[in-house]
Amino acid sequence: MNILVCVKQVPDTNEIKIDPVKNTLIRAGVPSIVNPFDGYALEAAARIKDKDPDTKIIVMSMGPEQAKAALKECVAIAADKAYLVSGRKFGGSDTLATSYIIANAAKMIEEKEGIKFDLLFFGKQAIDGDTAQVGPEVGEHLGLPQVTYVLEASVEDGKLIARKEVEGGIEVISCATPCVATFTKPSFDPRFPTIKRKLAANKAVIPVISDEELVLDETMIGLKGSPTRVKSTNVAQKKSGGVKIAAETAEESAAALYAALTEAKVL
Repeated sequence: MNILVCVKQVPDTNEIKIDPVKNTLIRAGVPSIVNPFDGYALEAAARIKDKDPDTKIIVMSMGPEQAKAALKECVAIAADKAYLVSGRKFGGSDTLATSYIIANAAKMIEEKEGIKFDLLFFGKQAIDGDTAQVGPEVGEHLGLPQVTYVLEASVEDGKLIARKEVEGGIEVISCATPCVATFTKPSFDPRFPTIKRKLAANKAVIPVISDEELVLDETMIGLKGSPTRVKSTNVAQKKSGGVKIAAETAEESAAALYAALTEAKVL
């Protein structure tokens, strides 16, 4: 079983601040992390490998040189190898252009490794964009069936068995391979890397697939291939207010709170 896990390095949203004048994200000094949903996808691949040690896990990311740090983190956790897709021509790509690039990069990795991917795993969305489009779009570019909002995955008789989150419960789906799956947060946390794997990952060489090596239709990548246009952005303003209740005992505080809520016609 060969699994490609696509990951993205994103800014830690817990550390992001808004420029009060420009109303834009302040990225300077903000640490980058592996997109959490992609981490769930990697954990799902690792669990399949736990049951079948012959499984090969390759991670891929599209981004600048600094994204190698995220790839090395994935190698430390569970991946056997990693590739970075990077080039100036890819800059400004929206989800449609990005998925086109990733789909073709996946084919190139298959040629380089002499394998065929049985499973392509993605996080359901990136926390810096929240579009949830890239995984399904890659499936469309490659003509593969797809399962979204997967919580857990296993392989039986060459088929993907996915426990999928649906409104009001969980649905179990069997899907022929090769296929695409996108993952949401399961009931468990992803594993941590061992010291041995972390040391090995620090020494790992990450091959780069450049925009010169990956020959693509340039009308479908970068800004030219991106029909998405952001006309304006709005930053939600924090509302000031609140009532401070001072009382000597808990009973008096509760009574004062009840009176304040009644007066405001909340109760």
